[in-house]
Amino acid sequence: MDGTIIVADDDRSIRTVLSQALTRAGCRVRATGNLSTLWKWVEEGEGDVLVTDVMMPDGDALDLLPNIIKKRPNLPVIVMSAQNTVTTAVRASEAGAFDYMPKPFDLSAFLALVNKATKQMHAAPKPKAEADRLPLVGHSAMMQEVYRVLARLTQTDLGVMIFGDSGTGKEIVARTLHSFSARKHAPFVSINLAATPPDLIERELFGGGENPSGLYVSSFGGTLFLDNVDDMPFDAQMRLLRVLQEQSSDDVRIVASTRQDLQTLVAEGKFREDLFFRLNVVPIRLPRLAERLEDIPDLSRHFLAEAAKNGLPLKTITPEALDHLRTHVWAGNVRELENFIKRLTVLCPEEEIGAQIIRRELASHMELGPQEPAQHQKLSASVEAHLKHYFSLHTGALPPPGLYDKIIREVERPLIMLSLQSTGGNQLKTADLLGINRNTLRKKIKELDIEVLRSKKMM
Repeated sequence: MDGTIIVADDDRSIRTVLSQALTRAGCRVRATGNLSTLWKWVEEGEGDVLVTDVMMPDGDALDLLPNIIKKRPNLPVIVMSAQNTVTTAVRASEAGAFDYMPKPFDLSAFLALVNKATKQMHAAPKPKAEADRLPLVGHSAMMQEVYRVLARLTQTDLGVMIFGDSGTGKEIVARTLHSFSARKHAPFVSINLAATPPDLIERELFGGGENPSGLYVSSFGGTLFLDNVDDMPFDAQMRLLRVLQEQSSDDVRIVASTRQDLQTLVAEGKFREDLFFRLNVVPIRLPRLAERLEDIPDLSRHFLAEAAKNGLPLKTITPEALDHLRTHVWAGNVRELENFIKRLTVLCPEEEIGAQIIRRELASHMELGPQEPAQHQKLSASVEAHLKHYFSLHTGALPPPGLYDKIIREVERPLIMLSLQSTGGNQLKTADLLGINRNTLRKKIKELDIEVLRSKKMM
């Protein structure tokens, strides 16, 4: 690797580390701690690659970046920042940066990116106006990767497949892609394919009957979000593929989401491979909340602030309370946490939410069960997570006696209720389904206070 690299950072130690690494790699380095010197070198034609921090003592490098691109359109600019939010990543991309690296970063990855920049001199895209702040929160490493992918996709019309469990924010990401793209002033149209009858999917998408235009036409110039394609029946997949093949997608960007690994479904013959490849041009995987526990404080404060904006009482939360929130397994992911925080703002009379309040409300929350159950999770894993929460909420002490009967009752009641519903209330068929005798079933119905409703319609 050769060439002259300009390094701009107000932290002397970072300048030293990067300069030494680049020098060892064979580069010449010019380093500065302010924007005025950086701009002077740019005007003089110095440097083959520019590496700059965002916040400098004499200004914001991203505010200067459009002028740098205008002055030196072939100068690749790598932006690095400790302010690791999606807004920073998108601002860098929209201003014309070659790439964005959140701090801290691995030196080998940094050198590889600089090497790539020296080999790919190209004119940067024209800067766009900065968009509003987006509802994506978190500084975790996994979310940083999501931000980087989003930033790169905002200047394209490529199809995107968003993978993630229920409650991870798939529609928010889809709206982010739309809001930061050139299509942001056009419609964003969403359809939940899991909730749409298979025989109506084609009509809903491309019109017919009382809906002559359809959602596809409604989203012209904008984005069409196909939510939950994994739940779509196989015959509906064929119809969707046909209408997508017959329609031109030049005027509509297709973004889809799934809660399952579609490649596994393809291998099992449950999802069409040709439709998968048509939708899965660029994949984005959203982490479960359990994979980004360090984001819970930021998320909690964000939800408290949002609640206050919507007219609910303004609350603060203590560090000890946040620690308790991190110990809870949020089966419903970010959505469950959001609903829990909203509940606290309504039910908690104190202005400050402390650890004692969190312990009490989490215990009540667990009794009610998660508002958004984890999708496709094994029963044993769900029970294990439930029990771990239950024990942890007693802070070192043992729960009250009778735990075995309590847990068995919680499993038995929904099992028998759903079995009765599936047989239309026929107790003989229900006993056979469960593998128990009829007298035992009657005894359980009475003990568990289950109402039996007879119906001719089966589930």
